[in-house]
Amino acid sequence: MAPLRLSMSSPLFFLFFSFSLFGGSAPTDLASDRAALLAFRAAVRGATLRWNTSDPSPCSWDGVTCSDSRVTELRLPGADLVGRIPPGTVGNLTALTALSLRYNLLFGTLPQDFTALAGLQLLHVQNNRFSGEIPPSIFALRQLVRLNLEGNLFHGLIPQDFNNLISIYALLLDRNRLSGEIPDLRLTNLFKFNVSFNYLKGQIPSSLRRMPASSFVGNSLCGGPLAACPSENSMPAALSPLGSTRNSIRPIERKNLSPGEIAGIAIGASVGFLILLLLMVLWFRVREEGEGKSKELRKLKPEAEMGQRGKRDAQNKKAELPSVAVVPFPVSIGVDGVGQKLVFTGKVQRIYDLEDLLRATAEVLGKGTTGTTYKAMLEMGTAVAVKRLRDVNLPEKEFSERMDAIGAMDHPNLVALQAYYYSKDEKLLVYEVVPNGSLSGLLHGNKASGRTPLDWETRSEIVLGEARGVEFIHMKGSDSAHGNIKSSNIVLSKTCDACVSDCGLSSLGSISMPSPRAAGYRAPEVTDGRRVSQKADVYSFGVLLMEMLTAKSPTQTPHGDDGVDLLWWVRSVPAVDWSSEVFDVELSNRQDAEPMVQLMLLAVDCGAQDPNSRPSMSEVVARIEQICMNSGIMRDHVST
Repeated sequence: MAPLRLSMSSPLFFLFFSFSLFGGSAPTDLASDRAALLAFRAAVRGATLRWNTSDPSPCSWDGVTCSDSRVTELRLPGADLVGRIPPGTVGNLTALTALSLRYNLLFGTLPQDFTALAGLQLLHVQNNRFSGEIPPSIFALRQLVRLNLEGNLFHGLIPQDFNNLISIYALLLDRNRLSGEIPDLRLTNLFKFNVSFNYLKGQIPSSLRRMPASSFVGNSLCGGPLAACPSENSMPAALSPLGSTRNSIRPIERKNLSPGEIAGIAIGASVGFLILLLLMVLWFRVREEGEGKSKELRKLKPEAEMGQRGKRDAQNKKAELPSVAVVPFPVSIGVDGVGQKLVFTGKVQRIYDLEDLLRATAEVLGKGTTGTTYKAMLEMGTAVAVKRLRDVNLPEKEFSERMDAIGAMDHPNLVALQAYYYSKDEKLLVYEVVPNGSLSGLLHGNKASGRTPLDWETRSEIVLGEARGVEFIHMKGSDSAHGNIKSSNIVLSKTCDACVSDCGLSSLGSISMPSPRAAGYRAPEVTDGRRVSQKADVYSFGVLLMEMLTAKSPTQTPHGDDGVDLLWWVRSVPAVDWSSEVFDVELSNRQDAEPMVQLMLLAVDCGAQDPNSRPSMSEVVARIEQICMNSGIMRDHVST
């Protein structure tokens, strides 16, 4: 389809052009467009724009189209653009009719001066890292015909102001973090609409029910092409599609029963009564046996046989907890716990209860500063991870509020909190089980022959998952941070997808002094482990990146002696020698070391002593994504 263009012969444009031509200095000419393009290129670091800047006219530059001595189109899809779009750059290209920046690594939000792009008809910025609420500057673009914001990090409500875009026929908002209800968008020209895979809820407005079901999937929506809403199922008889009121309600005709029918009913009732009596006897017997077991099993009993595990999982457990054995789960609900129940969070359905946990078999998975974690196998065959917190003295209301907030964090790179239990003496958290052990076990486990080496592709995908998980936590607000990022808090799925665990636990109560190894992740400005910050998270993440690239713990010298800071050691080695002296030996056979060097430089930036010099997690994610793309790992996801 040919690109949409603003007619340069329209009366309004002629008046505007005449004023610019005869009004003395012309701020909106080809020279100013050229200056705006150069300022844009300078702002998006890492861009690979092959523009001949010695040419006074930008009309021959890649991705730039001109008409009537103005830049009217800027199309730079998949051009490795990284950074924010500052004011005074794209917003100064006031004659633009088409802007396509899709499949790049741009972040931040769209500048307010986009309101000057009054003739813009096509805006494609999908698959970047733009965030924040949908910018109001978009709603001033009354000539927009196609708007594609999909695959970004926009959050908040879908504004009613989209109704201002009276010419729009394609509005794509899918794969963002939008929430709330869909407003009533009465856009008569709207032909294509998509809000799938957001956090929307409620009924689909009648004005949008003509759209296909694929436009709304991945939300909590109902009505229209999706399943009917509960309110629609309770339709009055007068509105029932089965017929009118006069025909839909009919009197029940009485019928005299014969003696044979009466006898059959009596026999059937007698048989049913006997069956019911038998079931009641069996139920009471099972209940008595269950109560007897419950009294004996106020502690979780050990599992008799753990079965065979995968080789990698066994190595992880051995490396991280060399003396771990199956032990009883030392939990007693106590007097103050009588009547207390598990409280489920988020969208988790109640499929087990506290008694199921008390009757479960268990094994120790790990011990940390916040408590001990067990794997509990319920009698129904479901496995869950249970963390028994220690030294947490919060009131029940405050504890519940924090757990509900943690449980509401739904992201593929976070370990999901399913439920929690609160009593004066015991606080339990129940999580999903992530089966493939921790990153600590994977990096520092048994490296004997037969172990599959951890290659660059796997490591880069793991660090990208970690970064996205931490970034999601930071997106919840300026005071939202993890506070205890370390390799033992990164667990891996069956496909080695990274999931961040222990989110929000470091600020719950009195945290004991960490071990020297755990202290290696702590930012220099942190003096109280309960006072967390996003910049401190970035520092810890930088140490984690170094650990991933070197396979050395945060306080280990190249000779294996504890006490030397990993960050200090990496900085002491010249970057040209990293390939031979710093990187893990399992990465030494990779010929192209440039992506690993770029990731290590990012780690050094994250470990800056001054917190204000450290990048944000959104910038960290963008840089890792660019490194992955440059090394071919994410190429399938950035097709232009």
